Amino acid sequence: MITADNISYNIGTKQILTRVSTRFAPGRVSAILGPNGAGKSTLLRCLTGSLTPDTGSVTMDGRELDDYSLADLSRKRAVLSQANPISFPFTALEIVLMGRNPYELDHSAARNTEVAMAALEMMDAWHLSDRSFPTLSGGEQQRVQFARVISQIWEQEGACLFLDEPTSALDLKHQHQLLDLVQSLCQQHGLAVVIVMHDLNLAYHCTDDCYFIKDGRIEGSGESRDMINAERISDIFDLPLKYAGMRFGGQQAAILTEPGLPA
Repeated sequence: MITADNISYNIGTKQILTRVSTRFAPGRVSAILGPNGAGKSTLLRCLTGSLTPDTGSVTMDGRELDDYSLADLSRKRAVLSQANPISFPFTALEIVLMGRNPYELDHSAARNTEVAMAALEMMDAWHLSDRSFPTLSGGEQQRVQFARVISQIWEQEGACLFLDEPTSALDLKHQHQLLDLVQSLCQQHGLAVVIVMHDLNLAYHCTDDCYFIKDGRIEGSGESRDMINAERISDIFDLPLKYAGMRFGGQQAAILTEPGLPA
C-alpha cells in the first residue's frame, strides 16, 4: 500500500502539484492520466521517493519513505522511468542484472542470472541477452528495462511497481504483452502497480483504477471502466466532445486520437 497525503510540490514559484491525496492498494493496477504538463510524472516521482514534496507526506505500508533504508526500499519498490539513457556498452543481460543488486549478498550469481534470464524471457527478449544495450531499438530497450524492474521485485510479495509510460516505444503486440504481464504479476504477488499513461484505450482495458490529474490537482478517481468516458475526457483534455470518445466492445469508452482528429 502506498499513500500520498495532501502533497504539494513547487518548482520556484510554479506549483506543480497542489494538495494531492491518493491511495494505491495491493493487487490493483492503477493509471495516472492527464494532459501534458499536468503533473503526472512529478506525482509518480514523489510516490517513489525521488522527489520530496514541499508539503504533505508519502507512506508505504504505513511508514514514511524516509524511514526506510535504501536497501529496504529497493526491495519494496521498483521504478521504470520515462528516460533511461545508457551509453556504456552493457549487454542486455547486464542491464537486467542491475535489478538484482539488492540481492547480491542473499543469492548466488547463478541464481541472480537465472532470475534475470527468466525476466527477459517474460518480455520476449531472452534472445537479446548478449546484445549491447545501446545498439537495441527503442522498443527492445524498453522491454529490457522492464525486465530489469521485474527482476528487482522478483517473488517479493506486496511490493510496489511504478511505471512511467512503459509502452511508449512498444508495438501493439508488446504493449499488450507487457500490460498482461503486469496484471498477472499484480494478482499473483499482490503488487501495488502505478502507471503513468497517455493511451486511454489501454488504460480502459488494462488497468483496474485510474486517477485523472489536471493542472496539478486530482480531478477524479475510481474504477477505470467507470471513469474513462467521453464526457470526462472532454473535460480533462479540453477536447470537443465529438472527438473525445467512440464506441467499441459494446460499451461506451474513451479513446483519444491524435489532437484535432476525430476518433
